Amino acid sequence: MALDEATTGFLAQLAASDPKSLTEMTPPEARGFYAELGALSGPGPEMASVRDEELAAADGSPFRLRVLVPPGEIGGLVVFYHGGGWVIGGIDENDALCRTLAVKLGAAVVNVDYRLAPEHPYPAGPEDCWAALRWAAQRMPEIAGHDVPLIVMGDSAGGNLSAVIAQRALQAGGPRIDCQVLVYPVTDSDFETDGYRDPANQLMLSTDAMRWFWDHYVPDPADRQDPDIAPIRAGRLAGLPAAVVLTAEYDVLRDEGEAYAARLRDAGVPVELRRFAGQMHGFFTMLNILPGSAQAIDYIAEQLGPLLAAGSRQEAPA
Repeated sequence: MALDEATTGFLAQLAASDPKSLTEMTPPEARGFYAELGALSGPGPEMASVRDEELAAADGSPFRLRVLVPPGEIGGLVVFYHGGGWVIGGIDENDALCRTLAVKLGAAVVNVDYRLAPEHPYPAGPEDCWAALRWAAQRMPEIAGHDVPLIVMGDSAGGNLSAVIAQRALQAGGPRIDCQVLVYPVTDSDFETDGYRDPANQLMLSTDAMRWFWDHYVPDPADRQDPDIAPIRAGRLAGLPAAVVLTAEYDVLRDEGEAYAARLRDAGVPVELRRFAGQMHGFFTMLNILPGSAQAIDYIAEQLGPLLAAGSRQEAPA
């Protein structure tokens, strides 16, 4: 399927403004550009309650998270890790998305502002995300009102962090995660896939841009084989929580996301995988800009519906 009309128009409009390529920007410049794009989505829906918290990272450094509780009955608790190549993005840029997810899912959302590279390269991001998960799990009754399903979710680099944290929770014996939602996740550090090689995929996220992100996050390529960095390289995936995996047809990360879904399935993990035809990397976060964003959120709500409709956590399988 061809790139959809809304995406083509958006890219033409963006090109007309003649922005610098990501690889020509400094990280602060890239963060500013990303924030401007995020503002195009507008504000998200009203919440029953919103509060920001400050947590201490493993080394004592502070980082923030935002707790969003929508009106009505709460059916789940989502810990959300934003995308941006571990270098850009934050809770403010993803506030509208997380508010929309909270309402669509009927779930509280903890939006995590993990520390960014290159100022804070690996392992700062995963350590912050791990601390945030444990904090949220411990405070589930306070946030959600009762014991509800716990879900990790993220897009792109946030999908990477979600997969990494799901593996870490299994290895640590908890907190128990009921589902992982991985939106066009980074699962590997291999630039030789068909997705990376295809010229049609060099759009909002290009091969050169991914190299730029990796060089800031894990500067030494020899270190990128660690499953805590590239989760597809884990030796064993059996026992991980059920997964909902979304990929985009025009995305350098398409193949590694789908390969990780296949590895999960082979390990006996229940997986729902959907490739969104005609979409590019980044479409999920483009609320009120690209119709594909609403379609992806609806798909996630549909897939999580039975889990969240239960209203409480089921007994873990023996």
